[in-house]
Amino acid sequence: MRLNKFISHNTGYSRREADRLIKDGKVSVNGRVVSDFIEVSYEDKIRINGRLIKKKTEFTMIVYNKQKGELVTKKDDRGRKIIYDSLPSGFKKFIPIGRLDFASEGLLLLTDAPAIADSLMKSDIERMYYLKVKGEVGNDVINAMKDGFFAKDATKGAHKKSQIKSMEFKPFLAYSILGSSGGYTKLKVIINEGQNRELRRFFGCFDLEVMDLKRVSFGRVNLGMLKDGKWRYLTASEYEDLRDFLKINSVRY
Repeated sequence: MRLNKFISHNTGYSRREADRLIKDGKVSVNGRVVSDFIEVSYEDKIRINGRLIKKKTEFTMIVYNKQKGELVTKKDDRGRKIIYDSLPSGFKKFIPIGRLDFASEGLLLLTDAPAIADSLMKSDIERMYYLKVKGEVGNDVINAMKDGFFAKDATKGAHKKSQIKSMEFKPFLAYSILGSSGGYTKLKVIINEGQNRELRRFFGCFDLEVMDLKRVSFGRVNLGMLKDGKWRYLTASEYEDLRDFLKINSVRY
């Protein structure tokens, strides 16, 4: 893998901090100082300021029940609440696996292993959500959930600063309409990708505004009885499932 990625995967440095260390000549590979982003392997001896980087052999994963009104980010220039305000200080450098926007809530996985975060974010593991949309879900929406579709303009439901305009929506793995009343419809849906505000954009294509969105599971990990704003470690069986996933997908961390 590239040198900066190797450093961020095996130390507390971010990718950007790793870039700076390399450019400043503080990194050596097999005794030679390097200043560019070369490819390295786990057999190479890589040092920062002379100190050998120890390859990670263990990792930690937590489940957090994100509350509405929290941002999934390290800091916010506008002083809004972020998830790390609710988590113990020891998790400040943990990486969120995917995002839930400011108005969404529910299950968020975080880990101290960037390679694992990358692989899970790009995976096709099932994610289950409960939603409430403003309006009625007609046959056109049901067909789209069944068959998927391409939207040239998928900006309704997107963040106003998003550069993503069009989007390909894959068929939902499952869905059920839980009921309608007062001009609102409640649904349960299962998808296996996590594109930028995917569900808000999907329903926005049919002029249905998502009022509530809660993720309740990611693969076999679910919220269970975890309360809003609380966290827990993975259980032994959840860790076992995750290690199977990492082995099958040849993920090194």
